[in-house]
Amino acid sequence: MCLGVPMTIVETDGMSALCERRGEQRLVSVLLLDRPPVGAQVLVFIDSAVRLLDAVEAEQIDNAIDGLAAACNGESFEHLFADLIDREPQLPPHLRQS
Repeated sequence: MCLGVPMTIVETDGMSALCERRGEQRLVSVLLLDRPPVGAQVLVFIDSAVRLLDAVEAEQIDNAIDGLAAACNGESFEHLFADLIDREPQLPPHLRQS
């Protein structure tokens, strides 16, 4: 299974970017994006930045990844999905019936 992870752009030449996440650095393509700046958070999938993320969404993705790892290790994980607790699931607007 492949997973997109949030990373922060450290430097870029407009075609590729050195990105960092939790101490790991990786050179990724940014050709799918419109010149993302240094400091931008991007979703990286198979060494390509596929879209920009805001800080809240990047944190939610990181929490979800940490939550899955904790669940697999038999550890507490509910606190990492706080945005999903006590609410009904909602379909994205494009999947809702008109």
